[in-house]
Amino acid sequence: MGNSLRDQLLKAGLVDKQQVKQARSSKRKQSKHSGGKEDPAAEERQRARRAAAEKAQRDRALERRRQEEARRKAEANELRQLIHANRIPRGEGDIAYSFLDGDSIKRIYVTDDQQKRLAQGKLAIVRQDTGFELVSPETAQRIQARDERLVVLLNKPGDQGDEDDDYADYKIPDDLMW
Repeated sequence: MGNSLRDQLLKAGLVDKQQVKQARSSKRKQSKHSGGKEDPAAEERQRARRAAAEKAQRDRALERRRQEEARRKAEANELRQLIHANRIPRGEGDIAYSFLDGDSIKRIYVTDDQQKRLAQGKLAIVRQDTGFELVSPETAQRIQARDERLVVLLNKPGDQGDEDDDYADYKIPDDLMW
């Protein structure tokens, strides 16, 4: 059963050795003249090369994503350290200071002096992880240059009164809370 058709025909006496040799040589000559068939090993090598190239491309893309993620994490850590190093402690603040964070109103408790400094633009509020911290306007500007989403409130000095304000003649009470 392991014999080839050629061997079986030879054993049966239907062909002789000379005819077997001629068939082999003509087959060899035919494959040389026609450039030979694509041999399966060459196809396999070509597939392997393509697969290796695709894998290398995927690996490069994955490495770029990892490096980008590492860079983002490093920048976030730098900002976190900058905020932590320059934050102004709120102490035992008993005045609720309300401000807008996106579409919602948030509240932190500050001292009377800190409330006035926030209104004058001498303090700013920045987001730190899940809470908020008070920092100087210079620090807030440095943070804003890197990631503007972290600066929640940064009043500019002189923002208090507008020339075109219809209510400029009316004094705003100091104890007004909103």
